[in-house]
Amino acid sequence: MPQELYEDKLHELEKKAEEARELVIKTLLEAGSGHSAGPLGMADIFTAFYFHILNHDPKNPDWEERDRLILSNGHICPIRYVSMAQAGYFPIEELKTLRKINSRLQGHPHRTALPGLETTSGPLGEGLGQAIGIALGAKLDNKKYYTYVITGDGELDEGNIWESVMFAGKNKMNNLIMIIDRNNIQIDGFTEDVLPLEPLGAKFEAFGWHVLEADGNNIKQFVDVINEARAIFEKPTVIIAHTIPGKGVDFMEKDFHWHGKPPNSEEAKKALDELRTLKGQIESEHK
Repeated sequence: MPQELYEDKLHELEKKAEEARELVIKTLLEAGSGHSAGPLGMADIFTAFYFHILNHDPKNPDWEERDRLILSNGHICPIRYVSMAQAGYFPIEELKTLRKINSRLQGHPHRTALPGLETTSGPLGEGLGQAIGIALGAKLDNKKYYTYVITGDGELDEGNIWESVMFAGKNKMNNLIMIIDRNNIQIDGFTEDVLPLEPLGAKFEAFGWHVLEADGNNIKQFVDVINEARAIFEKPTVIIAHTIPGKGVDFMEKDFHWHGKPPNSEEAKKALDELRTLKGQIESEHK
């Protein structure tokens, strides 16, 4: 179980999340391609996972008892790479190789390229089924680790997601926790314009899941809801995590056009100025 989140630790995580956002911008600028909105919006959640929630060991990434973190919407991998680098899975300097030839940091995660990745992702809709297979294996082997899977909300347009939802509900996969990045955008526009998802929670409840909601940009609230999810013993749990796409960069926030493009040098400078201001505010609030 994660340790209690004291005020000093919360401050440390909030600061680290802002540092992660800065690294995302720098990494995307260097790559010249990649996704901006989702990685910025998910910085708080990935920081919470790698520095508080997960039972893992960066020095021993194949440790059998580790919790598994599956990224289904692989296009937001810049924030996963950044968090892994911060946690010590590989040098931060390597982030500069994102999307470059022979890099371990491919545009979508490749399991055998980088220690610490559990699956290969790219085609949307597959991660939940993969996570169920891993969680089912844990049950068969009497293992106590949790399997967490992160999906996008636009990704829920994929039919195979719902086959997996039904399977997990039917088989009471109580060692599986799904986190939906509910940022309300996808590459073609706002989710409710492209293919409406609401009432989203009711859909999961109908298939036998326990449903929780959280502000995905509030680390304390997200950690609290993870702890609540781990206290559910009779069914799988889904956390609908409401996030702001492009979080921390005013001209990117809630703009679906930033779903799949990187900043240019001028935009990156402006973004980094905004993020450094936010980090300064966090530091001053805790002095």
